[in-house]
Amino acid sequence: MTSRSPAKAQITRAEFDREADQSDRQGGLWRDLSVAVLRSSRHAAALSIASIALFLVMTALEFFYFQRLSGGLPSLDLRIAGFTPDDGMAWLTALGRRGGEIIIVWHYLTFDLLFPALLSLTLVSLILAFGRKLSTFRAMPTQVQALFALVLVLPYTIADYAQNFAVARLLSDFQSANPDSLAFASLLTVTKFALLAIPFFVVAVFALAGQRRR
Repeated sequence: MTSRSPAKAQITRAEFDREADQSDRQGGLWRDLSVAVLRSSRHAAALSIASIALFLVMTALEFFYFQRLSGGLPSLDLRIAGFTPDDGMAWLTALGRRGGEIIIVWHYLTFDLLFPALLSLTLVSLILAFGRKLSTFRAMPTQVQALFALVLVLPYTIADYAQNFAVARLLSDFQSANPDSLAFASLLTVTKFALLAIPFFVVAVFALAGQRRR
């Protein structure tokens, strides 16, 4: 029979302790994140007002400024059903290099850099605010509640920023505009709106369910 040396046993225990400490830290980070997410529900009204205000500013820029630069063509961001490569190229051509630079600065590097994150946080807060009025949702562990809201919203957040990056790249480098890159940008636009519809639908369902329980 062979026996394990004391030094090796000490190393094994030390490694075990380090892994346990790391696991505790990871668990603590997740708990802290869950608490922060849950607290956002307290500010659902303020976040909603901020999101609406920013959306109105972006809409005003679109219709009163950007569409003048493009000869009346709507931005690719607004085309819920997507666009063909020819439509995308027509928009880029109408804008020209100067118009493209203006939209990059006054849309993608400013307002639309903030809007997806603000809207995502607003949707998370609304899901939790309305959800916690329902006994079934309220009975779930708080970390599960936070995870539920994040899983519903984060796919939209990622898709929106990916779409912004794809269109901004087309505007900054016209040579990158080809049928494949334009089709990919169109796919991201459709995906963004499809994923955005999911949390909006859940918020509406939770709100209606809460009204019926009164």
